[in-house]
Amino acid sequence: MTEEVKKYDVIIIGAGPAGLTAALYTSRANLSVAILERGVPGGELINTANVENYPGFKSVSGPDLANKFYEGAMQFGADYIYGLVQSIQPGNPYHTVVCDNGTYQAKAVVIATGSVHRTLDVPGEEEYTGRGVSYCAVCDGAFFKGLPIQVVGGGDSAVDEGLYLTQFGESVNIIHRRDQLRAQKILQDRAFSNEKMTFTWNAVVTEIKGDGKKVTSVCVKNTQTGEEQDLPAGGVFIYVGVLPNTEGFRNLGITDDQGWVLTDEDMHTSVLGIFACGDVRSKKLRQISTAVGDGGIVGQEVYQYVETLNNTEQS
Repeated sequence: MTEEVKKYDVIIIGAGPAGLTAALYTSRANLSVAILERGVPGGELINTANVENYPGFKSVSGPDLANKFYEGAMQFGADYIYGLVQSIQPGNPYHTVVCDNGTYQAKAVVIATGSVHRTLDVPGEEEYTGRGVSYCAVCDGAFFKGLPIQVVGGGDSAVDEGLYLTQFGESVNIIHRRDQLRAQKILQDRAFSNEKMTFTWNAVVTEIKGDGKKVTSVCVKNTQTGEEQDLPAGGVFIYVGVLPNTEGFRNLGITDDQGWVLTDEDMHTSVLGIFACGDVRSKKLRQISTAVGDGGIVGQEVYQYVETLNNTEQS
């Protein structure tokens, strides 16, 4: 006997700040809501030691803030389901979401799977993430006041964030695998004219070292000579790209060539009834506050969409 597929008004894929905010808004609007998440709620917040730039909190640990988001999202009866989403099959009026632990259907689907920072995959990187290794200057720069900072990368993000870090660090050194930056010329000009900024060219990081509690240095290797050296580091900021979590959705035709989901300002994708919010979107600024803003907008849009469907079915 075929097991009956459970149906909802809305399925939200991902339980970071954007997804949990969307769940709060939609469940509070009396829609039936399921959150599908492959791990613990909170997204990148779980890996953030302290958050000092989220309104309403002078300082709060990432896990604590994640728990507050989760409690708020669940208070109006949303279901939280652990599982890895494998695909979305568009339909009318129900879309089908295929998960590794079952199949679900909903009138609206919200993709809130976020993004992940591309890593260096070198010894010490994982060990010292949150203890000196960071991927967000705006989030963590203030923790490294008066310390030497190493920035890995040579594109817009690395140079722009490196410039931002000069207001905190004793010095900011950019480590780049080539002999010239890839960033926009205006950013390069600002970097080269900043007295706090230095550059290590033709170099790759081979190891991030520490004392067991925090980062102390990075080991770099010259790509031309093979020479290795240790550079002092209180903080290491890595900007070698971010990757969208959209592997299961690219067949829908809603992403750009890099995999970011394209939406309008109201979080609609090009597929009717499928929305996206938060860091998985093609956007300029990826912060907790912008994710929450996206989640609020998509919650209202989903409510209006489902109400329109329901009214159409009843007429």
